[in-house]
Amino acid sequence: MKQLRINDCLRPNIFATLAMIAMVGSGTTALAQNYPVTPQQRATAQQTAQTGVPLSELAPNAPDEYTIKPRDTLWAVSRLYLRSPWRWPELWGMNMGEIRNPHLIYPGQVLYLDKTGGRARLSTRRGGSSVADGGTIKLTPRTRFESLSGMALPTLNPSLIEPFLSEPIVVDQETLLTAPRIVAGNDSRVLLARGDRAYARGEVNSPLVETAGPIKTFRIFRNATPLKDPGTGEILGYEAQYLGKAQLQRGESSVTEMVEGKELKSVVPATVDIVAAREEMRAGDRLLPEPPRQLLSYAPRAPQQPIEEGRIVSVYGNAVQFAAQNQVVAINKGTLDGIENGHVLAILKNGETIIDKTGAAKETLKLPNERIGLLMVFRPFERVSYALVLEINDAPRIGDLLINP
Repeated sequence: MKQLRINDCLRPNIFATLAMIAMVGSGTTALAQNYPVTPQQRATAQQTAQTGVPLSELAPNAPDEYTIKPRDTLWAVSRLYLRSPWRWPELWGMNMGEIRNPHLIYPGQVLYLDKTGGRARLSTRRGGSSVADGGTIKLTPRTRFESLSGMALPTLNPSLIEPFLSEPIVVDQETLLTAPRIVAGNDSRVLLARGDRAYARGEVNSPLVETAGPIKTFRIFRNATPLKDPGTGEILGYEAQYLGKAQLQRGESSVTEMVEGKELKSVVPATVDIVAAREEMRAGDRLLPEPPRQLLSYAPRAPQQPIEEGRIVSVYGNAVQFAAQNQVVAINKGTLDGIENGHVLAILKNGETIIDKTGAAKETLKLPNERIGLLMVFRPFERVSYALVLEINDAPRIGDLLINP
């Protein structure tokens, strides 16, 4: 990893959009100049920059001074200052007077909270003063080296979601059934692991062939599990089980041989090498192309549109019905519903239906829905999304409701 030299005297004090820019699959945090800030978010931030935030919007124990630590996350810092952590434009706005363009925040930066005049403003200078206001800042030259991969503060703990950015996938049943498949292992191997060679082929009308460019990489899947809407019973998609990765070494071809005086044309399957394995693979497992690396942004925010009939569909990798904090769940809303990376939703415990046995009429009662936590979407598909459970005060379960926070 290339090292970046930073002169602390010249490095800008930046506390702004609080967005995580993650290079999927590379494990590298990338720096970018342009961030996905919507006009509405920018307008909110500009207004806040002029007026500050009402003290009632601050978290009860918001510190007057805080130094960003290496293991901090955007969610933790936002929660430290605001009652609603997803309202990051307010934090950005409180610092817009000093920071003209949105940037990421970094460990070592010191934040100062100014609460004069009944309004709160966050600054990177004590008391909110600046050079333009006549304030004096003592600079001590220091030079230090930092790795690019560890500089920017992530929105969430990356280890909680990194596996889900490349491993599980939601597809329609036809996509998986028509994908290229492993037909055999080298040396008659039945179970395949990393380092093994295998043979695969596509459908008759779409053989697995080589193309110009880099070596093709495939992800290997098995067992497409249906994801059903708890409310309607409708199948929203199929969650494929991730097994590993393979690289294409030779494409499919054909060979003609003389057998008992007759020409016999046979298919020669493609050759693939297993380069990563989470579980053992075998004949019949399916290959889907490795998607291109994407620059994804996670800026926690509430959806602009109302979320109706949202529900938790499943708890990933678990046979149980309940989810814990920092666990990944699938929800029944996706891009077709306007769901995006970073959308925060509140979890409502679905109130039970009971019989009132205390009265003579024995009436049926529906207990009220209770808010029990928050989750954030980090990987949306068309009709389903993966989300991370951020906060809970009771155990969410499959079928619990989701609404705007």
